[in-house]
Amino acid sequence: MKRKLRINGHSHLLPYPEEIPQFMQDKGIFWVDKDRKFMLQKDWNRPITDSSFFLNEKLAWMARYNIDHAVVLNLSQLYGNGLRVEEMKQALRFQNDFNAKVQHDNPSKFTCGFVVHPGFVRGACWEIERCVNELGMQLLCLPTHYMDTIGTWRCIFDEENEPIFELANKYNLAVEIHPYDGEKFIKLENTSWRFHLIWMLAQCADAYHFLTLNGYQDKYPNMRTCFAHGGQLAQINLGRRIQGFDGRPDLFEGKSHPRKAVGHKNIFFDTLVHDTGGLQLLIKNQGSKQVLMGLDDPYPLGEMESEKQSSYPGKILDLAIDQNIITETERDEIWHNNVIQWLCGDDETAKKNLENRILGNT
Repeated sequence: MKRKLRINGHSHLLPYPEEIPQFMQDKGIFWVDKDRKFMLQKDWNRPITDSSFFLNEKLAWMARYNIDHAVVLNLSQLYGNGLRVEEMKQALRFQNDFNAKVQHDNPSKFTCGFVVHPGFVRGACWEIERCVNELGMQLLCLPTHYMDTIGTWRCIFDEENEPIFELANKYNLAVEIHPYDGEKFIKLENTSWRFHLIWMLAQCADAYHFLTLNGYQDKYPNMRTCFAHGGQLAQINLGRRIQGFDGRPDLFEGKSHPRKAVGHKNIFFDTLVHDTGGLQLLIKNQGSKQVLMGLDDPYPLGEMESEKQSSYPGKILDLAIDQNIITETERDEIWHNNVIQWLCGDDETAKKNLENRILGNT
């Protein structure tokens, strides 16, 4: 019988301080202090709360929790919003080259994503070509929102970005949609972690709103999109969107009905909703096959080991089995098959190659 893999579909990795080019600190873009206690930007810092933010410590952490493989996203701090064009290009190229090296050097342990800035569509397309053709990467990381060239904040699924999605479709890419930078365009004081606890989830719901209204899940059949953090507010918000679409059709001329996207095979969500009630709603709405394991490690809002919460990686699925929300077979699929399906789509050769890479058979 084929071994059941445990693949984490939502993980993050910091470079060691010495791996970050000096210009990143000189320009205030992003760096890590020499003691590995803080990640920093100009006028911003955040404590490094777990040693598994770094590669060797991450590998030890994965071994401890029997995690065979992890999908490493880009760092949210490196979406490049508000940077000058040349600085943005250099910062994103550093991130992509770093992730490519991690994947290249540890093929059985990591599949890594690359990031582009949609505000500069032509440059974004060139970078997609480079990352796919030269670096062998298959996961495109995009923010829910970005700043365009005149300083306006826009949703990622704006029609101006269709050249990006056309390339994702051409190359059979998996796409990760992740929120950040809410405090830069939502005019509220950044207090009590409101942008991480509430507005990030609203940002995901907003991006899901426009993906589905534009019908991109059908327009680009080889592009598979996963929403971070379970797209949590998108789940509770579904009925309101459907009623709004039906009640004010004048506002949605030429748009696709929200119902058409529910449970669609090209739209995925990770498990990081923090409680079984949220997971139950996600699975009831979308079906278990559209849900994949996401730990968001090693951030404190990830599914980490925690005495206060008696938590550990994979706890939510174990609780869901205890509460008859999912079966053991569905749990195994969320850890394994569904992540592979998101990453590879219906390309059976790609699936086989990825599984062999994870098992060290290449």
